[in-house]
Amino acid sequence: MLENKKIFILGMARSGYEVAKLLVKDNKEIVITDQKEQDKDKLAELEKLGIKFIKSSEPESILDESFDVLIKNPAVFPYHPCVEKARNLKIPIVNEMEVAYHYLPKEVKIIGITGSNGKTTTTTLVYEVLKKAGISVKLGGNIGTPLSQIVKEVEPKDIVLLEISDHQLIDFKDFKTDISILTNICPTHLDYHGSYEAYQKTKKKIFNHHTNKDIAIINKKSIDAYTLTQDIKSSKYYFNDEINYIKDNGIYVNNKLVIDTKDIILKGEHNYENILTMLVLMDILKVDFKYAREVLKEFKGVEHRIEFVRECDKVKYYNDSKSTNPTATVTALKSFASNIHLILGGMDRNQEFEELIPYKNRIKKIYAIGEVRGRIGSFAQKNEIDYEEYEFLKEALASIKKQVKENDIVLLSPGSASWDQYAKFEDRGQEFKDIVNKF
Repeated sequence: MLENKKIFILGMARSGYEVAKLLVKDNKEIVITDQKEQDKDKLAELEKLGIKFIKSSEPESILDESFDVLIKNPAVFPYHPCVEKARNLKIPIVNEMEVAYHYLPKEVKIIGITGSNGKTTTTTLVYEVLKKAGISVKLGGNIGTPLSQIVKEVEPKDIVLLEISDHQLIDFKDFKTDISILTNICPTHLDYHGSYEAYQKTKKKIFNHHTNKDIAIINKKSIDAYTLTQDIKSSKYYFNDEINYIKDNGIYVNNKLVIDTKDIILKGEHNYENILTMLVLMDILKVDFKYAREVLKEFKGVEHRIEFVRECDKVKYYNDSKSTNPTATVTALKSFASNIHLILGGMDRNQEFEELIPYKNRIKKIYAIGEVRGRIGSFAQKNEIDYEEYEFLKEALASIKKQVKENDIVLLSPGSASWDQYAKFEDRGQEFKDIVNKF
């Protein structure tokens, strides 16, 4: 726990706001900085608690040796000038989840789920099945609710279920799970980490401090995930292997059929893999599969992940704003056979789109948007894919509305982060849905 410290919080958002409230009673002084304007009600609340907020585009000018710790928002790059200054001053750098971990009762069981793709759907499925089984579970992390927000509600025998991103893992020190799941690994967020090797090393932190009493669940089909975890000390369980697999139209655990895919409302091979991951965990936890079957007959998926929005003039619109890397876009393209009007683009993070090439015959036209649109246009032209370029999503949709024909698919699957124009991918997806619902 942090006590009697002077604390510098770099970046507010939800995590900075919640961790400040968690720490205020036990510490001397808390300063939050952010370059953006913040909600006035939240600022009034913080001021009442004695927490100081400073709007600044140069927070390094505020940080000095009088501070005891820097709590970094996950979105802040690891080589930000303020972070570099903290390192030079030998001020410890942590994040909100690392801090909140020290406030959890020791008896809780922590399940952490990470991966390049599939972690949100897998985490949501696990949560729904545990709830259905009557198990006390608290959900948080990258899925939307900071751990700092729920930590005071956690009881000693609860399960704490956390979706954990690489942006959170990078600043972990003491944080440890009892069960860690690695859904897969592919090259993404390379601008944040500097290299694929550094990204993989960060993902491996999900197994920090594990012994053979702790459990790791790993995707054997993801070669990089399998290779990366060969030397971890956890007791390892695999999916997509010879005993836990998807075959024909069935999902099998321990070579036994658990559920037929026709009985699952959620469709798509990627979703069947997420379901398999969840089922392997339920088997380890000794949760009756009947609860999973009940959930799977009703569960329609996660918002912003290949989410059906509506049909208009016999054209179907899908919101896949959660696709923040090209591998996720490939997953979305696999879900449709042809006639896809693909909205692609966002923040330029040096991402490459070559892995879309095997599916180019499914794409009727690419609508390149955002900061990376020029490179997408070059990619489309080189690979003889029809395309248009627009700065904003609303402009692309206006053009699409005039061009689509009966039985076409309009798919927002950007393969890019949203931060060039939006605070978060949910805002991008909501704008898409708002516009489409007004057609």
